[in-house]
Amino acid sequence: MALLLSFKPLHCMILSPLKSEPFAKPTMPTSLLPLSFFLISFHFLPIQTASTDAFVFGGCTQQKYTPDSPYQSNLNSLLTSLVNSATYSSYNNFTIMGSSPQDVVYGLYQCRGDLSMPDCATCVARAVTQTGSLCPSACGAAVQLQGCYVKYDNATFLGVEDKNVVMKKCGPSVEYDKESEIVGRRDAMMAGLMGGGGLFRVGGSGEVQGLAQCVGDLSLGECQDCLSAAIQRLKSECGAGAYGDMYLGKCYARFSSSGSGSGDNNHYFPKSHNGTYPFVFIQF
Repeated sequence: MALLLSFKPLHCMILSPLKSEPFAKPTMPTSLLPLSFFLISFHFLPIQTASTDAFVFGGCTQQKYTPDSPYQSNLNSLLTSLVNSATYSSYNNFTIMGSSPQDVVYGLYQCRGDLSMPDCATCVARAVTQTGSLCPSACGAAVQLQGCYVKYDNATFLGVEDKNVVMKKCGPSVEYDKESEIVGRRDAMMAGLMGGGGLFRVGGSGEVQGLAQCVGDLSLGECQDCLSAAIQRLKSECGAGAYGDMYLGKCYARFSSSGSGSGDNNHYFPKSHNGTYPFVFIQF
C-alpha cells in the first residue's frame, strides 16, 4: 500500500523519484492521512508481537541524495548521533550543518516514556536500521515503532507544531449492551489524560486504558494542544470502538478496552506510579 501526498520540496541533491512498493497489505482497515512536510509513501507491516520494535508506520521523501555526497556523510553522522544519544536520553534532536544549505540535515528521536534506556537504545537503533531499508537514499524519512519514533529531513521541522493526522486505526464496536459503559469510561480516561502533565501520560478507568505522548521538541502548551486534537479525533472517529490509535505529526493518543471481545491478545503494559495500564497492539 503506497500513497503519494503533496510536499514541500527539499534541498538535498536529487537523483530521481523513489518508487516504493508496499511491504505487506494489512488485513484490517487502516486510515492513512497526509503528512504536511513531504511527498511520502507509507508501508504497513503486520504487527505480530507486542515488541517495542514492532513497526507502526513509516514514510520517505520521493527525493534521493547523491551517493557519497556531503549530504550522505552528514546523514550518517546524524543517525550515529541519534543511536548514541538514545543510550542515555529518551529524546534528543540534532542538526548537522553543511558547507551549503542542501547538505544540512535535521533529525530527532523520541522513545516511549516508560522505556528503560537499554530498551530505548535498542528501539532507536532498530528504527534507524528500518529507515535505511524502507527509504534507501531518501533525503528524508520517518519511522514509528511501538516504542520509539525517528525522523530526519533536509528541511527543518524541529520545534514546529504538526497536528495533521498521519495514521488512525479504530477497532470494531464493543458489544451493544456494554457500549454506554465503555464509551463513558473511555471519555473519563481521556479527560484524565488531558488533565495530566508532561509529555508522556497513561491512565485508566475500569476496563478502559489509554496512553498519550508528544514528541520532545514541543512545549507543554503545544503538547496540550496536540493531544487535545488527537483525543477529540479519536473520540469522534472511533466512536464506540473497542480500541483506537490516533497519530498526529507530533503526538499520539491510544486506548483499549479489555474484555471488549476484540480478540486482541497482544498487549503491552507500560507502568506508571499509579499502577499498570495496557498499551494496545493490534494483531492483524
